[in-house]
Amino acid sequence: MKVLSIECSATPCSVALSENGKIISGAFTLERLTHSQTLMPMVEDVLKRGNTEIGQVGGFAIAAGPGSFTGVRIGISAVKGLAAAKKNPCAAVSTLYAMAHLHLNKDCVVCAVMDARCNQVYNANFDISGGKITRLCEDRALLLEELKKEIENISQNGDKCVIIMGDGAELFFPLVKDLKNVQLAEEGSRYQSADGVSLAAHSLFEKGETVSPEKLLPVYLRLPQAERELKLQRSKKQ
Repeated sequence: MKVLSIECSATPCSVALSENGKIISGAFTLERLTHSQTLMPMVEDVLKRGNTEIGQVGGFAIAAGPGSFTGVRIGISAVKGLAAAKKNPCAAVSTLYAMAHLHLNKDCVVCAVMDARCNQVYNANFDISGGKITRLCEDRALLLEELKKEIENISQNGDKCVIIMGDGAELFFPLVKDLKNVQLAEEGSRYQSADGVSLAAHSLFEKGETVSPEKLLPVYLRLPQAERELKLQRSKKQ
């Protein structure tokens, strides 16, 4: 089955077409244009280069969060629209879990980091051994200093290379760059990508762990900034 995967949870935007877990064609951009401008032209380009009509796509996968509220909503809405006509199955993948799949060929610890603003990051850490991924924690939002202490502990108590990756990697890496075995991911595998979403979604399609387009929902780890500010204002008035 052919699967179209989308990743637009942060500044990077990417699309991948795969069949039976193998990437056929893909596109990636770091241009700071809104995803509403770039995403659908990328979808059309990826399908064209993959010699595939949209009707030949059997399933859709999306990085459902955490991430930019706007970016995640755009991605979810795009998949809902593309999948609606034939009610194709949809796989909602954790953005952070998908990121770890870009380092499956290494034995390492992946620290997936996304900039959550306000001195916070979205993060999850994963151990990769023999091509298998083991979660070390759930997806969460936490302060940079809190994550620094965790990476210090992992570095001091293990011999594996710790790879810092994601759109928040360059923000976080300076805090841990002097620790043993800690390194910044190479540029080609540093950012979240639809390739990772495709790899992570493959097993979900095999197991039938998918949802209909109507039931596809974003995953937020905290309220949008506007809602947080509104709650703060209300609490001050009480």
